Amino acid sequence: MSLTRARISAAPLVDGVVAMVAAALLAAAYAGAVRPVLAIAFASGVVGAVTGFQLIRLALQIHAAQHSFGPCRGAGFLGVGVLAGGGSVAALAWTAQSVITAIGLGVTVVAFVLGVLLLPGAATTTGLRLRRACDGLSIGVSLAFAGWLMPPPGGMPPAALAGFLFAVGGLSIVTVTALRAAHYRRAALLCGGGAGVSVLGLALLTMLLAYGAPDHTLLAASAGLVVGPLLIMAGARRADVVDEPDPVDEPQTRLSSYPLLTVPALLAMLAALYHLITVGSFDHTSILLGLAVIPTVVIREVMSAADVRRYARRLAEQGAHFRSLVSGANDLTMVVDDDLVVRWQSPAAARLFGLSDADVVGRPFPALMHPDDAAEVTALLTAVLAERETPGRPPLVNARLRDGYGVWRDTESTVGDQRAIPEVGALVVHVRDVGERRHLERTLHQLAFTDQLTGLPNRRELMRTIVSQRELSGHMGALLVIDLHGMTEVNEVRGREIGDAVLIEVGRRLRITVGRDDLPARLSGDEFAVVTVEGPMLAYALGTRLLTALTEPYHLPGMIVHLNVSIGLAELTTGDTVDDVLRRADLARRRARQLGRDRIEWYDSYLEEQLLHRMDLERELPGALDRGEFDVVYQPVLALPERQPVGVEALLRWRNPTLGTVLPAEVMPVAEDLGIAGEIDQWVLATACRQLISWSAAGRDLWLAVNVSPRELVSSDFVTRVKAVLAEHELPLERLVVEVAEAQVAFDVPAVVAQLGALRAIGVRTALDDFGAGQASLAQLRRLPVDLLKIDGAVVAASANWQPGDPPGHSRPLIDVVVNLGKRLGLEIIAEGLESNAQVSQAEAAGCHLGQGFALAHPAPAERVEAFLEDHRAPS
Repeated sequence: MSLTRARISAAPLVDGVVAMVAAALLAAAYAGAVRPVLAIAFASGVVGAVTGFQLIRLALQIHAAQHSFGPCRGAGFLGVGVLAGGGSVAALAWTAQSVITAIGLGVTVVAFVLGVLLLPGAATTTGLRLRRACDGLSIGVSLAFAGWLMPPPGGMPPAALAGFLFAVGGLSIVTVTALRAAHYRRAALLCGGGAGVSVLGLALLTMLLAYGAPDHTLLAASAGLVVGPLLIMAGARRADVVDEPDPVDEPQTRLSSYPLLTVPALLAMLAALYHLITVGSFDHTSILLGLAVIPTVVIREVMSAADVRRYARRLAEQGAHFRSLVSGANDLTMVVDDDLVVRWQSPAAARLFGLSDADVVGRPFPALMHPDDAAEVTALLTAVLAERETPGRPPLVNARLRDGYGVWRDTESTVGDQRAIPEVGALVVHVRDVGERRHLERTLHQLAFTDQLTGLPNRRELMRTIVSQRELSGHMGALLVIDLHGMTEVNEVRGREIGDAVLIEVGRRLRITVGRDDLPARLSGDEFAVVTVEGPMLAYALGTRLLTALTEPYHLPGMIVHLNVSIGLAELTTGDTVDDVLRRADLARRRARQLGRDRIEWYDSYLEEQLLHRMDLERELPGALDRGEFDVVYQPVLALPERQPVGVEALLRWRNPTLGTVLPAEVMPVAEDLGIAGEIDQWVLATACRQLISWSAAGRDLWLAVNVSPRELVSSDFVTRVKAVLAEHELPLERLVVEVAEAQVAFDVPAVVAQLGALRAIGVRTALDDFGAGQASLAQLRRLPVDLLKIDGAVVAASANWQPGDPPGHSRPLIDVVVNLGKRLGLEIIAEGLESNAQVSQAEAAGCHLGQGFALAHPAPAERVEAFLEDHRAPS
């Protein structure tokens, strides 16, 4: 506990005034103006009264502030001592008897001893106070014994003897206690020093009075009687309320144990030996003084023995506590010496790892670890021993430790350098089992980076692999993105369980097909990918193998599933991000899907341009009809002998402000994918019918041809919609020709045949467009219910070099074969794509009565076609 800083009602100015008064009285006594006894009495009385009352008032203020008697007792007893000393000296004014000062000295010494012992920080318990008193009393008795035996031997007046004993004993106790308290409260030095000075002055005054010394010699004690109380008051005023907390029951070995008693005991022994040699005997007083040392030493010995037992018990409790902690801890503690040999391990080793001391103690610590980890462990421990590790967190050792059952366990160890601590003097290693944590980390990694259905790595792991492959190995390789076609139908028709079974089989085939250094992964539902370290040629070969493996039938219980596959490849080039690589491979995959199924496509810049253009079409096409961006142009069909128009073909044009004019070959595939092809075909048909009615009203007898995609043709309400449009515009059914391209017939031949037949049944004529450009067989041509056969311009161009005068070895031109075949089937033949007069002549020579192409007429808006019709009106 600490002295509480309180307000002192008497300011330091009062102490100064009192000191000046006392100094004036003593100076007057030295000058002979005042009797020395009266000067000393009045000076000591005034100083004692003022400082004593101030100390008592300070004690009361401390008690009022802290509501406790503990902190204020020291100041209170010091005040009582000052009052007792000052009062006994003041009594000399009435009677100069040494007995009075001796009694006052006794009271003063007792009060000062109690006051110093009760100072905060001096001794916190009663036991410690008894030790201080015993130590000081032992020193005092030893010094008194030695002083008594020193020459000249002889008797001493009782008052002088009492003053001598009180002085020596009190000074010893005060000195020991004050020095001990000064370690925690610097102000205790002033309090203890003032008490000692006061005791010395009062003892000296008592002895001078006992020996009947002259009055002027009494002034020698005056300084201590005046200065001592002032020093005590100064120390009390300097006490600090925010001092550090008091020590709690710490070992009392400094300034209070046997080394402290050694010097005075040795001095007493030497004095006794000298007295024995010179005098030969001891008087009663010396014997009593010698015997007085024994009780204090015995009491101190008993206390020391109690301290030893208490500290031994505490050490035993701490040891037991330490053992319980290390035994019940989840870490294994090992002590490793400078040779990396284990010298001790905690009792938890048997419980945690099944290891006994015989398995570990005396063996090198790295030898306990897995051979693959031992070198790293040795290097780290050596670095710690060499103090190469940076200060801060203890270094970690991750290694596998063989337990007592021969199983390798994942462990994590922290290494602490305790060589600076004498009780340890080695490295302390704390080993913990992190097997469960490692297992959890692997599980979390599997959940985060593995597809749960197929067991393949997922998109995140694929991207991480691409990055690490380029950063660590510097090898590029390629990325293959695989798209499965038909999984939606499998899930809808067969069910999700069958779909999952197919995907699991796809994952299995990927694993067995790719190379050892390749990584197959699942990106999404029916999209997979493979990262290969091979170059372009081998990557394409891998794609071919994957295409073969994945398109093979999937034999499941009770069914067989067939899938189509599109694969896109992109190289892993330097500087590309993972997103760039994935985007390029996906663009190649989309290109492969557009060009047909079961294909492999490499990414190139032209491909990206085409796909970006496709994306622009998909973005702009919806709503183009409502914005009025569509237009219809017409290309006349002429009778070749007369060069007279007999019909027109309606052709779609999309005039977009951003994309410009877009032809039907680009528009209709996108419209079909977006599901708006039927709406566009319906608009083209209605617009063309209105225009044809307008021309018919002007006396022009023409038929109208419109192109229809097979997907729109086979819709269930197509025939009904066509019939409704013709009826709305009052256009005769036979004036309409519905064209379907030869290359698209294979979409669904039976449905196309049925719809063409239905159109013919209601009177609408049908035509097979671009014949010769596709792969339609003769059997399909015979099955298709068409009225007109439009020969592709490539067939006409291939026959342009044949001349009628060529030798018989030359085969007849292909157009002649096609025209003869059409006529045999009863079809009317139209030669399209005629771009030169030579081709027109060739078609006419082959027997084509109808022709269409740039050599005859360009596609044009209705106004220009109307002018063309006026120019080619047949003569009446």
